[in-house]
Amino acid sequence: MPSEPAAVPAAAPSRPRGPLLVLVGPAACGKSTVGAAAADALGVPFVDADEAGERYYREVGWDLDRLRERIAAVGRAAAEREWEPARAHAVGRLVADHPGAVLALGAGHTSYGDPAHRSAVAAALARAGSVVLLLPAAVRDEALRVLRARSLATKGTDWVRDGHDFLAGWLDDPAPRALATHVLVTGEEPPARTADRVRAIARAGAPSSGR
Repeated sequence: MPSEPAAVPAAAPSRPRGPLLVLVGPAACGKSTVGAAAADALGVPFVDADEAGERYYREVGWDLDRLRERIAAVGRAAAEREWEPARAHAVGRLVADHPGAVLALGAGHTSYGDPAHRSAVAAALARAGSVVLLLPAAVRDEALRVLRARSLATKGTDWVRDGHDFLAGWLDDPAPRALATHVLVTGEEPPARTADRVRAIARAGAPSSGR
């Protein structure tokens, strides 16, 4: 009697690929500059959520014009809360649409008041190879001072709106640190040096923390 063929185990479903690297952190921490340099060195695409997000906001009925209208109507803080679902949606779509890329997320894309949006973003970023939080200093007040000075110098804003300090809020929010596989304190090093460190993380792919 012929022997029965050996059973072949079913292949485990492959995990969906996400970005090679995601950079997070407060405004003016250097995500876009460092991300672009690291992506160039790695030979992969660079995607800035602040520039690429508009098409994804529109999928759920938002765009930057609507955001500006809501800011004028209800103030920046309330408008940011209304905009949360669109930001969370954009993160999920950016991750899905850019496998193997370096992705920089604007500060608002990792800061949410609604736990459901925080969870959705955490689930999306779990698909990334590494998530790196950039901070200019280890001490909170010094980090805030540096970020404020950079924001004023590069964007002409201190990020205080209607009595609400958005920059301090982004810096103090525990969510980006919880999302990060790595935390880099950049200090006074040039962006090229930070980009080298980020590139090494992307190549190694092993979690760590600190400088």
